[in-house]
Amino acid sequence: MTTNTRIHLADDHKIIIHGIQTLLNTIPNFEIVGFSLNGTTIFDDVTNNKADILVLDISMPEKDGIEVVKEFAEKGFPCKVIILSSYDDLKLIKEIMDLGVSGYLTKQCAGENIIEAVQAVANGEEYFCESIREKIFNKATKNNPKLNIYKPKVNPLLTEREIEIIILIALEFSGKEISEELFISTNTVETHRKNILKKLKAKNTISIVKYAMNNHLIIS
Repeated sequence: MTTNTRIHLADDHKIIIHGIQTLLNTIPNFEIVGFSLNGTTIFDDVTNNKADILVLDISMPEKDGIEVVKEFAEKGFPCKVIILSSYDDLKLIKEIMDLGVSGYLTKQCAGENIIEAVQAVANGEEYFCESIREKIFNKATKNNPKLNIYKPKVNPLLTEREIEIIILIALEFSGKEISEELFISTNTVETHRKNILKKLKAKNTISIVKYAMNNHLIIS
């Protein structure tokens, strides 16, 4: 029997909550268990309905999303959080991800990506929408002369995130540096590295670097 993923929605606009709910209700094992319109009620609401994932607008009245996330961290309630925001400032995103948030979506891309985001977070992954991923990756690799900015299409089994990890490994970023630059945990970096080795049928990091060079992901 498949266990439902219990989801709580928090936004100060009912129309946005309704739109997200309509999208998520198309997935059989997603269950919307509640919603909040005010930041001060979110912790109690989520505690009462025992949601697995909180989809949270960062700009909530009376208590903003950052304060809400801090409240969850301080009280130790095990709920994963996906942030919805109109902002794509990297400093803000890093601050939020450092608080243990699992995902970040701009409101402009939420309609296209919210289902994918919830599925990823429910599976224990961290998720950024494509525009945020590109902005983070471009910052991490800025002014690196070894980077081939025209990324060719490579192994179709590899995800965009895995290709980014391969490039950063080949550019001699350590696991900790990759974690810091991409705003993901070191455990997530290591999970990606293991998945890359498996998909490429490679034995070690040197093999990953050779793959990047042979496929012109970096300029040797």
